[in-house]
Amino acid sequence: MLRNGLIFLMQKQNKEMKQVKLFDKEFRISISEQEIDRAVQALADKLNADYEGCACAPLFLSVLNGSFMFAANLIKRVTFPCEISFVKLASYHGERSSGKVTELIGISDALVGRDIIIVEDIVDTGNTYEALMATLMRHQPRSVKMATMLLKPAVYKKTLPLDYVALEIPNDFIVGYGLDYNGLGRNLPNIYTVI
Repeated sequence: MLRNGLIFLMQKQNKEMKQVKLFDKEFRISISEQEIDRAVQALADKLNADYEGCACAPLFLSVLNGSFMFAANLIKRVTFPCEISFVKLASYHGERSSGKVTELIGISDALVGRDIIIVEDIVDTGNTYEALMATLMRHQPRSVKMATMLLKPAVYKKTLPLDYVALEIPNDFIVGYGLDYNGLGRNLPNIYTVI
């Protein structure tokens, strides 16, 4: 099936997409929806243990666009009082980081004295994380923690702590579960690695 640069290659027996083609690239499934679900639950369990009984009602700050699926699935599993808000940053063009982070939608909530939990889809170089931390610290929060669905440890060279990491992956280009290739693939429930 072809539509707007997207081709799905489906396994006929169970209709699960083992491979997808987005524009000029083919991807194979590398992390299943079930593996993702288990990793998100494990991360939520850690957060629930750390914030159990906390009266601080931390603010989850989800970094759009990529973290929307992870943020939605994570927040449903959180058992302590909390709030959620969103910030939109960009550093990717196509399949590579531009090295420059652009703030597209700013922070509008009062953050002074708040406990913040950043929710990211992926941390690779850490440039986005570093830029966001610099912005957040100007708002004088009480604490800032990082919760990321994915980490590429081979390319992360920053000294900022990564408090909650669901999964570590190799330095491959991936799509699905909120991550895209030129706008396509975010809706895929699995994570796919470029072939």
